[in-house]
Amino acid sequence: MLGIRRQSSTNYVDWELLFSDPSLAPSRGTTMQRTQSIMEFQQLMKNDAKSALRYELDKLGNTAEKEQRDVIKKDLENFEALFKRFLLKSGPSIIWNNIKPPPEGYIKSYKEISKMGLTSPEKHLLSKLVVVKLNGGLGTSMGCTGPKSLISVRSGLTFLDLTVQQIESLNKKHEADVPLVLMNSFNTDDDTNMILRKYASCHVKIHTFNQNRYPRINKESLLPIAQSCNDPLEAWYPPGHGDVYECFLKSGLLEKFVKEGREFVFVSNIDNLGATIDLHILNMLVNPPKDSKPCDFVMEVTDKTRADVKGGTLIEYENKLRLLEIAQVPKEHVDEFKSVSKFKIFNTNNLWMRMQSIADLTTSGKMEMEVIGQ
Repeated sequence: MLGIRRQSSTNYVDWELLFSDPSLAPSRGTTMQRTQSIMEFQQLMKNDAKSALRYELDKLGNTAEKEQRDVIKKDLENFEALFKRFLLKSGPSIIWNNIKPPPEGYIKSYKEISKMGLTSPEKHLLSKLVVVKLNGGLGTSMGCTGPKSLISVRSGLTFLDLTVQQIESLNKKHEADVPLVLMNSFNTDDDTNMILRKYASCHVKIHTFNQNRYPRINKESLLPIAQSCNDPLEAWYPPGHGDVYECFLKSGLLEKFVKEGREFVFVSNIDNLGATIDLHILNMLVNPPKDSKPCDFVMEVTDKTRADVKGGTLIEYENKLRLLEIAQVPKEHVDEFKSVSKFKIFNTNNLWMRMQSIADLTTSGKMEMEVIGQ
């Protein structure tokens, strides 16, 4: 059994050594022997880090209230799996010279989609849809406190007010019943649920679920900062938006909607008021053209401008279409990544997905997204 002192200087982790590529180490003596030695030492360090974390997470889970202990321990197990994947990282995740532009035909113009017209009534199309808004963020980057969704935007209306109004208007116009689902975080859940009462009479059914709550890690020791599940919120963090797949599934809402006959989910950021339900895109998904196979995933993209240089872009990598984020780019190529002439596509983070595919991939463990360190 390991006993760990978080603040001890002996717990300092040499990140440069832990994640360096041994094959790039300066040659001293026999290169092959030195490379093998570094790899063995790296593996020992990683094994120690995993063992120490396992011990600390067990202690942390045991501090949870009895009625919540099983759920929290499951969340900590998921975090441990994520941490192990993080430790497997070795060298850059992207080999820059292997990047290619997106393959021909993978990006369709909106004009091409809309000129097909609607091949089903609007009410039928909307009966297949669920809207999920990512509502885990705080308004700190805008100089505000509390959930970003509750910031007043126009005429005293908040992002959440306008989102509800948009969906309510569509439901009334087409006699539809599109539900709105909010993915909250522990930072936003209480405030959001209090404000939801005011929409009780609206023609929109609103559901919520929470994304995971994971412990922050001390960079020097690679151990959790939190020593108790009741430690302040600052000791915890909500994972990125990729959390939506697992958490949507385990909330039970995805299964509920599929049983109701709904097929697709439209996911977007709560503060993106331009992310509205587009019936032409929905029609393409529900009624795919005869000359194309059914589509499980659509990402809305737009032309990249100088105002969007830090946003993700689409590339072809190892014969697959892939999203490239700035955090994945080697430092020496960041300026090239920001170029609007080389990388012309900008990811809006407006995503359309088949819910059954989310369930299948998540349940089978095949949806393994890259761990991107900031």
